[in-house]
Amino acid sequence: MKALDKKMISDLKQLIDQSKNPLIITHYNPDGDAIGSMLALYHYLVKKGKNPFMVSPNDYPEFLHWMQGNDKVTVYKRNTGTVINALNAADLIFAVDFNDPERTEGLEKYINEAKGKKVMIDHHPEPTNFADLVISDIKYSSTAEMIFHVIESLDDENLIDKACAECIYCGIMTDTGSFNYNSSNPYTYYVVSKLIGLGINKDRIYWNVYDNFSADRMRLLGYCLYKKMEVFPEYRTAFISLTKKDIQEFKFAPGDTEGFVNYPLSIKRIRFTASCKQNCRRLL
Repeated sequence: MKALDKKMISDLKQLIDQSKNPLIITHYNPDGDAIGSMLALYHYLVKKGKNPFMVSPNDYPEFLHWMQGNDKVTVYKRNTGTVINALNAADLIFAVDFNDPERTEGLEKYINEAKGKKVMIDHHPEPTNFADLVISDIKYSSTAEMIFHVIESLDDENLIDKACAECIYCGIMTDTGSFNYNSSNPYTYYVVSKLIGLGINKDRIYWNVYDNFSADRMRLLGYCLYKKMEVFPEYRTAFISLTKKDIQEFKFAPGDTEGFVNYPLSIKRIRFTASCKQNCRRLL
């Protein structure tokens, strides 16, 4: 992987050194990469002697709660005033795994108005111009992989402990579908080898994420594939849609549809899939 820009890393080091109360925020409906990246950065900043505050815009799947530091995450939807006050008090704000404040679904106003310096760390295309320092590159498998590279570039790899490594691995694993896609860069496996060297149990992490679902979630998956999946072979496309009634019938919990969109890719010659949930903003 190409080395990160030296001036950018120098500027980031200065921002971190000067900060006492950084805040880390991720996107609405956070997935494994979002939570893994946020928690990994949290562990690193604690090792740097900082007092980081973590924010998730809304609740996230229970199968991501096993990571160390999860109990320190504050959910905006349930702690509105606390989060707004924390944003106003933060001297440094990290936006991880999103490139536009609108993806926080209601927090964009407070992010834009916050006086603290803002740092974006993200691997999605077409970032908007809201951060003072932008670390953005679509070549990475995940934002978690970027977090590793940033810490490595800051010459602080020795501060990555087992707890931090587990969070990074979770982010990489989930954003690559267990290394089934977007994972052809050798650097990804260099990072994974480093994480395994720190003593993580990759099999247990897989079990915590993928073998830890409810029976209702499995029934919802079966229903999606049998009743709600439409296939358009002439366009090499498949589509899954769920209504509010569908979701309520299967006792939907945050994260229950995580990964569903990838199942149709197993169909011969299907190369593009999409999914949609009715009134998803209110349901998730």
